[in-house]
Amino acid sequence: MENISALTPLKQPIVFHLEGFYVLPGHGPFFFSLLLLYYAVTLWANGSVLCVIVTDQNLHRPMYVLVCNLAVCDLLGATAVAPRLMMHFLTGQRKIAYVPALAQAFSVHMYGVAVQTVLGVMAYDRYIAVCEPLRYHAIMTGARLHSCLALAWSVAVLLIALLFIFHMNSPLCGNVIQHVYCSNRGILNLACGPTPLNNIYGQCIAANASPAVFTILNQQNNAVCSVCFCRSLHELGAADSGMRSKTFQTCAPHLVVYVLYQIASVVIICGFAGPSGLGGPGQRVLARSPLVVLGRGPDQD
Repeated sequence: MENISALTPLKQPIVFHLEGFYVLPGHGPFFFSLLLLYYAVTLWANGSVLCVIVTDQNLHRPMYVLVCNLAVCDLLGATAVAPRLMMHFLTGQRKIAYVPALAQAFSVHMYGVAVQTVLGVMAYDRYIAVCEPLRYHAIMTGARLHSCLALAWSVAVLLIALLFIFHMNSPLCGNVIQHVYCSNRGILNLACGPTPLNNIYGQCIAANASPAVFTILNQQNNAVCSVCFCRSLHELGAADSGMRSKTFQTCAPHLVVYVLYQIASVVIICGFAGPSGLGGPGQRVLARSPLVVLGRGPDQD
């Protein structure tokens, strides 16, 4: 099957073929079972976190509300890919229609950006908790928390919506996507001509979203390492190692989560930039790194 049909624009209905993986004959049910187990564990783990936090009034605090949002992000990413991939493994039919392909690509990109924006809000929350513990509840009110979360999700929706608006009218001359799921880049690779505007915009998102969140996380950890640590030494005494340890434990999990997420992102980006063989199922497993790490700050006692 030719990926580019002599630069002849395809007409609707367009059906894409996913060629990012190869399953040996007879092995489809085995991979289906593995993915089903993974998806069930993902639903159970994140669903349990959501149920516990929603039902327990003692957990209705900013940190746990943010953890709920990370769980929602994880469910969004897993649900966007796993069910259809399981169907492909079970039936052997690696086809997806145009509208479901756009929906899947939008959800995957939403997951990627929303995780970063929510982690940015979480870093801000931890920064206030560590550096202004006495004023934490006055600063991080419910209204401010909801405003920050609304801003985080709104920014993610706006950035990804613009990304897809730029190429909605781009004619496609091929229908073979060299990946295990649909994405903006996977679809644009099938365009009849160059798409410089979308390319520049996509690169701007990748070049600015991650550094922006990293700047917030870096500011948070710098504050912990300097201001707060010195204050604990002078005000609480050098022997109070418990307070200092608690201070670092507040921020360390978020930095670990961010590093894991960035490693997974680099794996995916390299898969698109390199040979098509990099787009195997193992790449998606790396991309589904654990994103929910509970942290407990001095404000939560």
